[in-house]
Amino acid sequence: MHMTSAPHLLTEDRPEFLRLLDEVLRTASERPDLASVGERLNAEQLRTMALNATGILTTAAAPEYEHFVKVREDLRDPARQEPRVTDDGTGGAGASAVVAVLAPVLSFTAMLIFLLVGYFLKLLDPEPAFARTMLTAGWLFGGLTVIAILVAAVGLLVTAVRNSSTEVVAEDLDAVPEELARAREAWLNALLERGVLPFLRDALADPRDPAAPSSYRPSGRMPSLGYTRPDFTSPAGEDPTPRPSYTSPDFTSPDFGGPDRRPD
Repeated sequence: MHMTSAPHLLTEDRPEFLRLLDEVLRTASERPDLASVGERLNAEQLRTMALNATGILTTAAAPEYEHFVKVREDLRDPARQEPRVTDDGTGGAGASAVVAVLAPVLSFTAMLIFLLVGYFLKLLDPEPAFARTMLTAGWLFGGLTVIAILVAAVGLLVTAVRNSSTEVVAEDLDAVPEELARAREAWLNALLERGVLPFLRDALADPRDPAAPSSYRPSGRMPSLGYTRPDFTSPAGEDPTPRPSYTSPDFTSPDFGGPDRRPD
């Protein structure tokens, strides 16, 4: 099937056009002005004709489509995406959160090691001199564990507060695509009312019926359907397959006489 794309219709928006066209043809029986689908032209023929006239149909909704594309491009513009400023802060908060979680774990592990080794050395007889040093280091790491837990709790609290503040910005950003949805809906409605439906009504109107309303008459914008057989008849009185005529060359020999006679 040959389909021609309108120059102004972007490739990413072509599925929307096809979906709208297929939906209209699928529900044609529910529309009084399209109830004659299948009598003179079926849905597949109408779809082929509409696809061949894609540029004409989409031009009918050109202003709405230009607005829709502009809104979408504005949303895709990196300069308008403010969350870039908060990304760096989020990265720093993520590193701080990792350190805040690992610090209590590491200090607690060190506390257990030093205390276990220190108390094991105290059981020996004689008691090694560095047994008390091991115990002191273990209790020191225990204090660091408590401090690390407090720091981690404060860090998580600060992160939660920061995330709550960014959620307000996210709500504002989520409100922007609603404008895009409205622009898209306006384009599709204009495409339906000013492009697809008038085209299908013109296509279904029988030009041979004098009682057909003028608004239903096919116009020059509708491509012709089907193919006419070329005329292979030849003009009257003429040979359809003329044959070339050939004349044989003259093979007459020169006039030869006796030795005393020369040719003229």
